[in-house]
Amino acid sequence: MSYFAVTATRTGDQWEASEVDLDDIADIEDAAEVMRDVNPDAEVALLFVDADDSYLTILRLDQGDDLRAFGSDAEYASQSRLGETLLADLEPDDHDDFDEEDEEAAVRRPTELDAEPVGEADLLSDLGVPSAMLLALCAKDGMLPTDVMTELAERIGCAEALEAVSDA
Repeated sequence: MSYFAVTATRTGDQWEASEVDLDDIADIEDAAEVMRDVNPDAEVALLFVDADDSYLTILRLDQGDDLRAFGSDAEYASQSRLGETLLADLEPDDHDDFDEEDEEAAVRRPTELDAEPVGEADLLSDLGVPSAMLLALCAKDGMLPTDVMTELAERIGCAEALEAVSDA
C-alpha cells in the first residue's frame, strides 16, 4: 500500500510543511518522534497520511506532547502495516456527539457513514475544523484524502505550506 505523509508545523503564526518517511516506524510514538524531529519548537504539529487515495490519518502534537489521532476508516488498520501502526489502538469515533450549536457543521453532518472513523474527530476543532465538519469531509462522496487535506489546510491556514510540498 502506498502512502503520502506530510507534516504541517506552526510556530507563532507561521506554518511550515515537510514530506516525511514513515517506512521505519514501529509504533505511533515513532510517528510522533518524526513529527518532533521536523520542528522541535512547534506549538502545533500535524501529520497527514494519505494511504492509497482511500484512507486519511491525522496525528496532532501540541508543544511536542499530547499525541492525538484520527483515522477516516478503521479498515485502514487491517489493510497495511502502516495503518495498523497508526490506528490499531484507536477506538471508533462517536460521531453522534456533535456540537449542535455549530450550524455549518450540523448542515454538513452526514446522516450515515460508510466508513468507521476512529480516534478523535475533534482534534482540529480549535483550529477551525469542528468534528462534524471533519467527519462530513471524510464521508463526502468523491472526496479523496488529498481533497480532504486541502480543505482542512485552507480552513486551518496552512494551505500554502502544504501546496509547496505537494508541488515539489
